Amino acid sequence: MPITPDIPRFHALVPCAGTGSRAGTVQPKQYQLVAGQPMVMHTVQALAQVPQLASGWLVVSAGDEFAWPTSGWPEHFRRAPCGGATRAESVFNGLSAMLQAGVSASDWVLVHDAARCLITPEAVSALIAACQDDTVGGLLALPLPDTLKSHTLDGRTARVASTLPREDKWLAQTPQMFRIGALHTALSEAAIQGFEGITDESSAMERQGHSPRLVPGSAQNLKVTYPADFAFAEAVLKGRT
Repeated sequence: MPITPDIPRFHALVPCAGTGSRAGTVQPKQYQLVAGQPMVMHTVQALAQVPQLASGWLVVSAGDEFAWPTSGWPEHFRRAPCGGATRAESVFNGLSAMLQAGVSASDWVLVHDAARCLITPEAVSALIAACQDDTVGGLLALPLPDTLKSHTLDGRTARVASTLPREDKWLAQTPQMFRIGALHTALSEAAIQGFEGITDESSAMERQGHSPRLVPGSAQNLKVTYPADFAFAEAVLKGRT
């Protein structure tokens, strides 16, 4: 079925300009080798297998000096050297680049963390299927499985202050899927306050009064953040081959 201007398309946007200071790596964590190749390449290759995606955009820093591999790079993905100082700014700049390149504001964008290298094409397709007819969009998320505590500080020691109800709590994941124009507008308004409090795309849309849809994800779709996470990601990736 041919694409027409009346049928919105789907695009991936991957902010890839961060330094990953908590990961304890010498280079930005997204470029750290995991299961034989840079972590971000696992992310790119998983997204490239999603049949609904018309294009992919990696937002890298203007001074990015990483030696990107040519083997395994999908033809419909490109790198945009417009990364910002924060994740939110990188996403905003990436959306601006997409619009300037002629991508329709009514198309869908799926923003995905470079460090969530265990995402599967099936999970992304499930998100698209769940949200493509939604008026707002949505995100992969995981119902909170553990008891949730708040803390108080006793000097430098954290102590339990209370146990919080977890029945309505979810752990936000990515991709997060919204109309390009609507998300660009939401982030544009957040930029006035320096993107303060914007920790993901959903939080920007929530400020606009929207209530994004929560689509159950997987516990494996973790964001590689700490040194121990690399070993877990490598074990999972090697187990899939």
